[in-house]
Amino acid sequence: MTTSPAERGAAPYDVAVLGAGPAGLSAATAAAARGARVALVDAGPRPGGQYWRHRPADDGAPHHDWAGFVRLRAALEAHRDRLDHLPGHAVWHVEAGGGGFTVHALCEGRPREIAARTVTVATGAYDRQLPFPGWTLPGVFTAGAVQALLKGHGVRAGRRIAVSGTGPFLLPVAAGLARAGAEVVGVFEAGAPTAFARHPVAVARGAAKLAEGAGYLRTLLHHRVPYRTRTAVVEAHGDTEVTGVTVARLNRGWRIVPGSRRELACDTVAVGYGFTPQTEIPVQLGCAMVRDADGSLIARVDAGQRSSVPGVFVAGEACGVGGAGLAAAEGELAGMHAALAATGAPPDPRAVARLLRRRSAHRAFAAALHAAHPVRPGWLTWLRPDTTVCRCEEVGAGEVHRAIDDLGAVGPRAVKLYARTGMGLCQGRVCGYATACLAAARTGRDTTAEDLLGTAARPIAQPVPLGVLADRRPGGIPPGDGD
Repeated sequence: MTTSPAERGAAPYDVAVLGAGPAGLSAATAAAARGARVALVDAGPRPGGQYWRHRPADDGAPHHDWAGFVRLRAALEAHRDRLDHLPGHAVWHVEAGGGGFTVHALCEGRPREIAARTVTVATGAYDRQLPFPGWTLPGVFTAGAVQALLKGHGVRAGRRIAVSGTGPFLLPVAAGLARAGAEVVGVFEAGAPTAFARHPVAVARGAAKLAEGAGYLRTLLHHRVPYRTRTAVVEAHGDTEVTGVTVARLNRGWRIVPGSRRELACDTVAVGYGFTPQTEIPVQLGCAMVRDADGSLIARVDAGQRSSVPGVFVAGEACGVGGAGLAAAEGELAGMHAALAATGAPPDPRAVARLLRRRSAHRAFAAALHAAHPVRPGWLTWLRPDTTVCRCEEVGAGEVHRAIDDLGAVGPRAVKLYARTGMGLCQGRVCGYATACLAAARTGRDTTAEDLLGTAARPIAQPVPLGVLADRRPGGIPPGDGD
């Protein structure tokens, strides 16, 4: 007979998995299969994460590898006797103590605590954004937001849509929009994807991903969607909403080629320049962090997905952006080893070897993609002094420059203190990358992992009511000696 978490009382879980995307689902089901009592904690109403975001009774038509999700969802159901899926739980803090961890979450506005012997962080990533003139106009979306609307609600973000940025994620976004009936006026890839051919070993090992990309390109061709490389949306126009964009050709460094600007009419812009790993929880817990090949701050893990903090495992984008296949392999490894740490149940050596080979292949492919789709510094020349960098605090590029030139800020953390970039509701998630790039270009000092760590250190990972922080009852954080 299946019991609810309330019926089980306050006894801790063996494994708390944070996030129900490919990595989290794989970790939770792998740990439960080895006898661990697992809590799968996720903010979404249904499992799947952003990659498999879907509506109720979705048949999987707009999704890639839906069969993989169906298999994991079935495993989730099969282990209900020892695996609790806790949807609608937004995790805002995790603390260590008493030989385990306490996960603090909000569910329907009310605080909830989940105790566990180990924690597996599988929180994914969010869109990396580059500011440009007009990017704050209504109608400018991140590529991920456009896809979330389409997958999760069946809603097209607009009627005439320009898709711009760099990286392979632009292709499924544009293809999905075209299939849904939107007029995609063009896909504007700032880089040159042919650079991927310089990595033949990774190309050979990533044949399935290349076939997936070819399928998206066929969809674009069928719908007569123009695909332009070394081209980007460099400005959005409109008074109260987007009415058009300026598209320009770029040189190798992403500076605008003189005379190449042209205007296109559209009502929506989907922009994506890769992803930023969501690492607030590993940073909170004191995990060792490093810079990835694309410059992102990620958690350092070993062959078993163990972080530097005992009992904390990290899987998926938080230890390097590399796609759903990599995330699933890492999640399964993390779940196996979290179960080992909590219950002593050893993983199957053959399964571990198979997963390590898969992880190696996916990581090689991801490294090749990072090398083929870098964000070049020339995008900074698209900005004007009045171009907003920090939306929350309404800080322009000129103010960032003044903080560096006049006040002596030497890194993104100092710019944050002087100009208030990253002080608003998003806490630097939107503007942090751009601020780091502006500071590096202005000072001639490359951004370090320590710089990124300084801007990523947040004791609160999600917005939370002040009353929860002040509440001494269960679910609140008791005031410390200094309060």
